[in-house]
Amino acid sequence: MNKAGLIDIIAQKVGISKKEAESAVDCLVDTITEQLKQGNEVTLTGFGAFSARTRKGRIGVNPRNTAEKITIPPVKVAKFKAGKNLKDILKS
Repeated sequence: MNKAGLIDIIAQKVGISKKEAESAVDCLVDTITEQLKQGNEVTLTGFGAFSARTRKGRIGVNPRNTAEKITIPPVKVAKFKAGKNLKDILKS
């Protein structure tokens, strides 16, 4: 499912226009992104938790020249941990 499909389903279930549903989805994504950027965790009880963590730097291999070593710098990545309710639903 992509964003457009999600917007269609939300608009039908809630009984709002697609434009309003799109605004709600955009607002949710923007808010989660902003909070992760600030270093905060976003927890949706029963669904899961979004967090940002720093993946440490390492030495890698250049795929074009396997003899050449390259330095891969540390980078911030998004992490999602599924909540208990979501895990239970997926198990059944």
